Amino acid sequence: MKKAVFPGSFDPITLGHVDLIYRGLEIFDEIVIAIGVNADKKQLFSLEDKIRQIQNTFKEEPRVKVESYKGMTIDFCKSINSKYILRGLRNSSDFNYEQSIAQTNSSLSSIDSVFLITSPQLAFISSTIVRDLIKNGGDYKSLVPESVMY
Repeated sequence: MKKAVFPGSFDPITLGHVDLIYRGLEIFDEIVIAIGVNADKKQLFSLEDKIRQIQNTFKEEPRVKVESYKGMTIDFCKSINSKYILRGLRNSSDFNYEQSIAQTNSSLSSIDSVFLITSPQLAFISSTIVRDLIKNGGDYKSLVPESVMY
C-alpha cells in the first residue's frame, strides 16, 4: 500500500489543501494529514478544532486519516511506515523552499517527496491569507471547506 504524509499546520485547512489531497488520492492508497504541533507558533485554531475540521471535511473518504505529531516529519513518516511526503506548490518560491526540505529529507532518510502543482483557480489561497481575513472580519468562506466556517 502506498501511503503519503501530507504535513502542515492547517491553520486552517483550505480548499487548496482539499484539492491537493483528493488529487493525491489518485496516486496514493492512503493519505495521512499530519498536523505539526509547534508550541512556539501562534495558532488561530486549537489542535482539536483543526482535527475536527479536517475529519469533517473528509468524513466520506476513508482513505484520508488525520494525526498530529511533534518533531521531524521524516520521523513521523517512519513511525507510520510511510515512504512519501506529499506537498503542494503554488509558485516558484514554494518550489525553492520545498526543494531544499525534500533534498534534506532524502539525505537523512529513504523518504521521497512528491510535489503537485496547485490547481490554477486555487493557487492564490493560503492559510495565512485566510487567517488574516478571519481576524479582520473579511469574507473567507469561498476559500475554505464548510467545516471551517463559524
